[in-house]
Order: sequence, then structure tokens, then C-alpha cells
Amino acid sequence: MANRDLWTFSPTVTGTNQSFDVVGYHVEATDGKIGSVDEATYEVGESYLVVDTGPWIFGKKVLLPASTVTQIDPQERKVFVSRTKDEIKDGPEFDEVGYKESTYRDKVSDYYGRFPYGPGTI
Repeated sequence: MANRDLWTFSPTVTGTNQSFDVVGYHVEATDGKIGSVDEATYEVGESYLVVDTGPWIFGKKVLLPASTVTQIDPQERKVFVSRTKDEIKDGPEFDEVGYKESTYRDKVSDYYGRFPYGPGTI
């Protein structure tokens, strides 16, 4: 797995204290909407979002490590991530069966670990 802890929410992100669930929230990349949260987990060191992209990339899902989340807005029901649409679209294809397995998560870590880390570093 990548050196940086890609699978942990930043302490500056509001809402990661499990006070509410982000399933169903819209997801905004740095350059626009990419879909909605289909699944979210808040396990320490293993947190992620599964985003249903709907028609944007032909109804596919993507797995985003928790560290990509920069802000959660409960009033607007939006999650903001620090990646562009193209960066997300070019990421590893979602593995519907094995997305919780370490080999798939390592592939996702290798991909997202190449990008600058943290909010505003793109």
C-alpha cells in the first residue's frame, strides 16, 4: 500500500465523526459533479467512498480513498473531492466483487498515491 494514508479522512474534513451518513450525497470533483455516493465506510485506515457515476461514465462506479475528500456539506448533501473528472475517470476500473480486497485496494493506492496529497494541492 502507498506510504501516505490514503484510506483515512483528513481531520479537517467535517462530518467524518460518523454523526451522519454521506450515502446519497452528490460528489463534486474539482471541475464538476461526478455522481453520488453509493457506499461509504469510516473504518480507521480503511475508509473510502464508492461513487455511482450514473450516465457520466456509462453508469460505472469508482472507488475513492477517503483522503480525496476535502469537504462534506450536510446542508447541500455534497461531498467534495480533490481530483478532476478525468483523474477519476482514468482510475482503476471498479471491481464489484473484489473492491474490499487488499490487491484491488493496492492498485487504487498506487494510482491515487501518484497525485499530490491533501486539499488544494492539485
